[in-house]
Amino acid sequence: MKLKNTISVISLCLMTTTFASAETLQEIVDVTIKTNPDVLAASNERNAVSKEIIQARAGYLPTIDLAIGTGYESTDSPSTRTPTSHKNVHMNRDEASLNLRQMLFDGLQTKNEVLRHTARTNSSAYGVFGASENTGLEAVDVYLNVLRRQRLVGLATTNLEAHQRTHDQIKLRSDRGVGRKADMNQSQGRVALARANQIAEQSNLRDDETSFLRVVGIAAENLSVPESPEKLLPKTLDDAVSLAISNHPTLKSANADIASANSQHDTALAVFYPRIDFELGTTANNNLDGVDGHDNDVTAMFRLRYNLLNGGKDKARREETAYLIDQATEIRNNTYRQVEQSVRLSWNALETVNNQIQFFQLHVDSSEKSRDAYQQQFSLGQRTLLDLLDSENEVFVARQALVNAQYDQLFAYYRVLNSTGSLLQSLEVALPETTAIVADK
Repeated sequence: MKLKNTISVISLCLMTTTFASAETLQEIVDVTIKTNPDVLAASNERNAVSKEIIQARAGYLPTIDLAIGTGYESTDSPSTRTPTSHKNVHMNRDEASLNLRQMLFDGLQTKNEVLRHTARTNSSAYGVFGASENTGLEAVDVYLNVLRRQRLVGLATTNLEAHQRTHDQIKLRSDRGVGRKADMNQSQGRVALARANQIAEQSNLRDDETSFLRVVGIAAENLSVPESPEKLLPKTLDDAVSLAISNHPTLKSANADIASANSQHDTALAVFYPRIDFELGTTANNNLDGVDGHDNDVTAMFRLRYNLLNGGKDKARREETAYLIDQATEIRNNTYRQVEQSVRLSWNALETVNNQIQFFQLHVDSSEKSRDAYQQQFSLGQRTLLDLLDSENEVFVARQALVNAQYDQLFAYYRVLNSTGSLLQSLEVALPETTAIVADK
């Protein structure tokens, strides 16, 4: 046991070391899919449901029952009474029986139950697929957010350094007696604000790293900016919608639920048919019913059982399952709408940021040119300190907006892929084994 525990600990350490070395987006998403509790919970649910297929198939196989009993018996019956006496017979009773039953016809109940649980298993498998896709997108989100925040921290630091340089110039002028105290105070206030902005961004970075740890399970270290997956996107919105309708796991899961409901409806019809079994049995009894001696037999029987009246229960069950089919169908129809909505919203978000990003870049270029001109003019006394500080702040805000737009664009690409059910495929990340579909038999 100690050796087994030691091996388990070593394996866990090796696994942790391997995962901890993940750096690229593909590696991070792969780690997340393999370790995230949501995906693992969905996988366990799928495995549990798959065992119900085996339970249903057991209906095709024979059952064998063994019964053995021994004890005390007191009998008062016509066989123990005589014309001259009326008394209870007390004996030690022994029983033994072995019975085999093989179903020959059960109204197709077993067949339909196998189909029902197969459909339920496939629905759960698609659920694992969907959970993997959504968890993968969540991993992409936290991955990009850490990179985004690192850039913003860098911008805040650059902004602080720029304000500090300006403040040093103002201080130097003040020390020489050519600067105004008001300029000194104003410059110092802007430095304080820049420092506060840097602290806020550093705090936001720690928050994003914490979110990364929650989703991925390892610390965010040495992350690299991924390549744009733009080339992997469908060419048009209509192409994206068509791909989602044919490929999205949530819609496939809803279709599997309809198949399960149909099989359940067929199963409810089985009770309207007779059941036929072949039964083979043998008994070895001793001292039964007050009669001393052995009582053994062997039987081989075909038995038909047919319920003639059940108070309307079976008819109501059949009607219930018909409504369940309608319910599953409407859920699928709603899922269809949600999938299409998700694609259209994702596509619209991508188009919006694509249209904006060139203007964010133009804003940055213009702000930097204005800042540089203001610095020269300030040195010549043609611009006030307020103009210079405002121009520096304008550059900072413009750069922030551009960085946010760049990462919003990158995430929008992955969001479109997720809405079509092809995110993991585009990242070349393998799906869990529990997404495997069971063929109908």
